[in-house]
Amino acid sequence: MIVLVINSGSSSIKFHLYKLPGESLLAFGKVEKQGNGDAHYNYNFQGTLIQRKQNSFSFSEGLGKIFSEIINPENKCLNSLEEIDVVGHRLIHGGEQGKDCAIISDSLLKYMNSCISLAPLHYPANIEGIMVVKKLIPRVLQAGVFDTAFHQTMPKKAFLYGIPIKWYKEHQIRRYGFHGTSHQYVSQRACKITGMWLEKSKIISCHLGNGASLAAIKDGKSVDTSMGLTPVEGLLMGSRSGDIDAGALMYIQQNYSLSPEEIQEMINKKGGLLGLSGISSDYRDVLKAAKQGNSDAQIALEVFYYRIIKYIGAFAAVLNGLDILIFTGGIGENSSETRKAVCKGLGFLGIKISKKMNKTLNGCETVISRAKSKVKVIIMPSNEELMIARHVAEIAKSKKKN
Repeated sequence: MIVLVINSGSSSIKFHLYKLPGESLLAFGKVEKQGNGDAHYNYNFQGTLIQRKQNSFSFSEGLGKIFSEIINPENKCLNSLEEIDVVGHRLIHGGEQGKDCAIISDSLLKYMNSCISLAPLHYPANIEGIMVVKKLIPRVLQAGVFDTAFHQTMPKKAFLYGIPIKWYKEHQIRRYGFHGTSHQYVSQRACKITGMWLEKSKIISCHLGNGASLAAIKDGKSVDTSMGLTPVEGLLMGSRSGDIDAGALMYIQQNYSLSPEEIQEMINKKGGLLGLSGISSDYRDVLKAAKQGNSDAQIALEVFYYRIIKYIGAFAAVLNGLDILIFTGGIGENSSETRKAVCKGLGFLGIKISKKMNKTLNGCETVISRAKSKVKVIIMPSNEELMIARHVAEIAKSKKKN
């Protein structure tokens, strides 16, 4: 079975092409919109790298070029797009209905459109990606995996907010969480490489990147997570504020005459590391400035690390113990400074990491905790695309049987 996984973001398109079973990766790549409006194309066809530029970015154009490269004889990939059995999409928000992998239908698209206000930065891109595939490969089966689906196992005590219950009953205002496919993949993979039973495990997964979230995973199921109704709640992120008193937002709005749109922009695009450092939303830039003595950058990193430590402590209490601590995402996988700072604050859990392994094994799938550590600490590159491929392949098999 040939499975194409597409992740349509607000200014990028990522794709991975798999052959299942065997899970061999035939090709992958991305199209990214640059600050000047140009589009950069980067492809990898089993080790062969291709880079191209275009003076504009659109989903129709971007996907069209991706499909052209997939069937380009020079790349020795596919002879025809008809060989693709199913296209899987990463979908940002499933609400309460998005509990499983779902076939893309007119009714699902209608539901997705109704959820745009829950993720206004991501959902329009998700939907446009689906519509472009429908136009370019009309006969192919399309299915989606909601980023929130893995967290649907959370109990009410974890997902309810302290507001009148009618807002949940009538409008489903609650915590949903995100990065679900990432948390699911790394928790399963971590148990596999350590020999631990997933069904009898206590895991905290730290997905740390420009967007960041933690998940408390017990016996393979999410029981709590740091993001909420939207991807703003929780940890300090690149440009998202993370946790903030709702009363503070009201105070700012009333006393500084900001519109709801300006408040949205502040907590989504002007907060986080960018807001506190005044330098950048990119962790690497802030870290560089901090090492050069910039005090605002230094305190921004302290807040970033502190919130991660605080959530890990809280989630360890929720789990009543901890077996595995996972670092994933761009920062989690590649920043030895972050892992060092966080683990230093978790001595009470009996966590001890190897300084040498932590410093030298960035980006590798490896255990970095010492033998005497009571908790296994793992660097785990995420593979959300493979997780999506597995899910949509199963739904494609079921459809063929029926």
